Amino acid sequence: MRITLFFTAFCLIFLCIAGPAFAGSQGEAAPAPSRTITIKLASMVPENTPWGEAMNKMAAEWAAATNGEVDLKIYHNGVAGSESDVLRKLKMNQIQAAMLSTLGLNSITPGIMTVSTPFLIRDNAELDLILNELKPELEDQINGKGFYTLAWSKVGWIKFFSKAPIFVPDDLKRQKLGTDENEPALTDAFKAMGYQMVPININQILVYLNGGMIDAVYQSPVIAGGLQTFGVAKNMASLNVAPFMGAIVMNGAAWRSIPEKYKPALIQSAREIERGLDASVQELEAEVIGTMRDYGLVINELSPAQEQLWFDDGKRVGPSLMGTPLNQAMYSRIDALLQAHRAARRAGQ
Repeated sequence: MRITLFFTAFCLIFLCIAGPAFAGSQGEAAPAPSRTITIKLASMVPENTPWGEAMNKMAAEWAAATNGEVDLKIYHNGVAGSESDVLRKLKMNQIQAAMLSTLGLNSITPGIMTVSTPFLIRDNAELDLILNELKPELEDQINGKGFYTLAWSKVGWIKFFSKAPIFVPDDLKRQKLGTDENEPALTDAFKAMGYQMVPININQILVYLNGGMIDAVYQSPVIAGGLQTFGVAKNMASLNVAPFMGAIVMNGAAWRSIPEKYKPALIQSAREIERGLDASVQELEAEVIGTMRDYGLVINELSPAQEQLWFDDGKRVGPSLMGTPLNQAMYSRIDALLQAHRAARRAGQ
């Protein structure tokens, strides 16, 4: 089923589930001619998803643009291992490219997680503004660490799912909020805002919810659908907590091995894939929320005044979180851009 496959895709992206050991020879054809440049691209995502389909399309376009000289082989379904495994193999050139989540990208260049500071960026229009402004800078940072950034992808918005309805911060502060033990930046952010944080193994989330050890979690709606979180935590606040991103990166040695005459066409192909994925992800998230609603999810629709209470909480503690995976200079830059954008929007009303 299409939605089930998409659920699995997001679970793999965020949970970094380790797949079987990567065997470079598994499923490969006979050795290619010596002129062929083989680029192995690792992905945590199942093939039959928007991301998997987009990468297959990119592989076909690269082959056509280079007359078969660049052979992009996609290893879907997490067969190359977890994101930490993939990063190690990228550096050792055992694989040459990968699709990474924000967490993986932050391992390359600490500070990228700043884009996902809670309540800083509030909607898709603001996210587009920030990405249009910061992508060149972020790419320079990634590229400066021995990689080359091919394309970006929005991965969705984090939401609150809870047993009792949540409209204002005090509603959540009365509940025990489960936090992924592998996400210290977000954990520290919520703890600084006064929430009762309970570190959990995200794979055991239903055990914690059913056992009363936690009452609420923050998750992508697609993860909540895939893990059936909404079956116990039946309330979802309409508030966007934070965006998550992904990107396709190649190691620098592999990028340099590609003849310069082909690179403009390959970059154009990757950027077209990026634009197509943006639309697909927004459509997917809306579809998944609608499906969960059909099966009993209650959406707590916040008023503008209620939303502002959350924004004020985030603004109050945001600066104190800098120096962790969150970067002060990037935070200040994002905040200044957003303040100017919001002022212009208010003036135009």
